[in-house]
Amino acid sequence: MKAFVFEGPGAAAWQEVPDPLVEEPGDVVVRVDAVTICGTDLHILEGDVPEVPSGTVLGHEAVGEVVEAGPDVRGVRPGDRVLVSCITACGRCRFCREAVYGQCRGGGGWILGHLIDGTQAEYVRVPHADLSVYPLPGSLASNDAVLLADIFPTAYEVGVRNGRVRPGDTVAVVGAGPIGLAAVATAGLLSPDRVIAIDLATGRLDAAKHFGADAVALADEDPGRLVADLTDGLGADVVIEAVGAPETFELCTRLVRPGGHVANIGVHGKPAVLHLEDLWIRNLTITTGLVDTRTTPTLLRMAAAGRLPTSPMVTHTFPLDAMREAYDVFSRAADTGALKVVLGRPPHDVVSLRAADGA
Repeated sequence: MKAFVFEGPGAAAWQEVPDPLVEEPGDVVVRVDAVTICGTDLHILEGDVPEVPSGTVLGHEAVGEVVEAGPDVRGVRPGDRVLVSCITACGRCRFCREAVYGQCRGGGGWILGHLIDGTQAEYVRVPHADLSVYPLPGSLASNDAVLLADIFPTAYEVGVRNGRVRPGDTVAVVGAGPIGLAAVATAGLLSPDRVIAIDLATGRLDAAKHFGADAVALADEDPGRLVADLTDGLGADVVIEAVGAPETFELCTRLVRPGGHVANIGVHGKPAVLHLEDLWIRNLTITTGLVDTRTTPTLLRMAAAGRLPTSPMVTHTFPLDAMREAYDVFSRAADTGALKVVLGRPPHDVVSLRAADGA
């Protein structure tokens, strides 16, 4: 098969690799019908995630059809159309028993496109399938469903839920890329008083308004003043960091009110200064996290019901073999206007009508 293979910092190629096989009884092999590119993939290419070995197939988000299943798989069968989650879970270790799947110690967690071959390929092997792939309703288009593999659960769990957004809060989201926009949208589910989006690009701030932001500010034009004006000088109740840069993290700590919450989503490749000389007295809570995807079934039901703005997030589509072009467009988002790019095969007629289970 063909796949997009990481060859070291700054280098990757669409090339021929061996077909994946069922290696363990709980594995499935999925034919990839739609896949997307994540900001984390760009961090890998930049060398910010050094544990990714050369020769790894990138990608951790996909929609496809199960073509082979191991003998222990109970939740799906060949022919089922499924969402491949960015997180796999053994279901047996201490963390999985606490539904903290991102920290799985039984061979799961974030492994696809990280520690094992990922989804930016014609086929992908998914371990621990019963907790790692989700049957899709036929009504949910692949281009919409693939956004539920990572960005929406990540924004909702690591940003909104970890940040403890409550009705009536002022929420500031620093970074209006795909994750930040998903944070804007899912914060709105909890009825905050206002959501403020902050970014360097006016185009992304325009998109933030479409996804539910009540106010926007350019990052280089003193966003702290806007936040102060809208909160009587107190600061935001919750500030969500959705970039992964030292300066944006430090900005978040300046925007939050005393007793407030900074929820970091961004993938950081460099140290950020924690100004405890200023922060120790302010009763702040700072959280970090890797998504657990425990909310994926709920979000899938909401997307199928039209309650999540998935379609507007996809700005560019490509055939599966145009991976290099898609990476170029996605990496130059300030110039191309890209939010999410989706690559895929032409649609086919065989779809599963089995609904996603669980809550």
